[in-house]
Amino acid sequence: MRLINFAVARKVRVGAEDGDEIVDLIDALVGERRVKKEDRAILADTVSLIAAGPSGMRLARRALRESRKTGRGRLAKRGIKLRAPLAPPIILCSGENYWDHREEKPAVEGREPEFFIKTPQGVIGPADQIRLDRKVTKKLDYETELAIVIGKPGRHIAKKDAFKHVFGYLVMNDVTARDRQVRMRPDGTCSYALGPGKNFDTCAPMGPCIVTADEIPDPQGLDLRTTVNGEVRQLSNTRKMIWSVVDLVKFFSTFLTLQPGTVISTGTPGGTAWGTDAELGGKFSKRKGMRPLSYLQPGDVVTCEIEHIGMLRNKVVLN
Repeated sequence: MRLINFAVARKVRVGAEDGDEIVDLIDALVGERRVKKEDRAILADTVSLIAAGPSGMRLARRALRESRKTGRGRLAKRGIKLRAPLAPPIILCSGENYWDHREEKPAVEGREPEFFIKTPQGVIGPADQIRLDRKVTKKLDYETELAIVIGKPGRHIAKKDAFKHVFGYLVMNDVTARDRQVRMRPDGTCSYALGPGKNFDTCAPMGPCIVTADEIPDPQGLDLRTTVNGEVRQLSNTRKMIWSVVDLVKFFSTFLTLQPGTVISTGTPGGTAWGTDAELGGKFSKRKGMRPLSYLQPGDVVTCEIEHIGMLRNKVVLN
């Protein structure tokens, strides 16, 4: 199933894609019988639906079946304003997870995934604007990443059990303020400040939907692409991740009890604008015709695409 959030009369509703249409899951059940208070609460937002576990998905599937029979709750995709597909309680991020991204920038040694957090306050949805605030950064960068959505709570999760805790996947753009993240030393080494480099308004575009895990049985074989104004900047596949989805679920659950709706972002491949920035230690080497030209500028349109999930497109505007 492909779950979305969309806006109707300034209210956010939970829906599911069904061919060329969107199904409002609550409206689809109206008329079957009066929608129970507890069912309405489950379908009130995507995190509540995820937290309800199998019973929540049974309810969502029932709504889809009813809509197909009765036509209730069905809306044309065209003209629908998509929102971020969930409001996560926390965004756990893994950096340094593709070798070609490591190679295009100053070396940082690590035997474990790089661990940082992005604030949910930075989440925006498809077609929302990324705001470039010159008081925050003059070097705004893109990072297309596969993001995991946790469905079942867990702590100290074994790799063999990791997929039992995965609800689905979405696309995230880990928008980064490079001149806040990186501090170069005279000897060419650097230090990182991942708090200010990764956390500011509109730093976490997400979407266009959550694709449930049953539709992506192997998340380690998905093509990934970034374009800026139609020009390819990143082109890779999730099989090139150093630490896999199950590795990252195990890793992050060592520190925190993973809750329904928690998002784990899995890192970005090479091709970032950082790679061409000699001032910040960039070491870009041309691959397959790709050439990241510059950091993001007002008017740029960034499209982050992952196979089987879809495209996340956002325009950059001056704050």
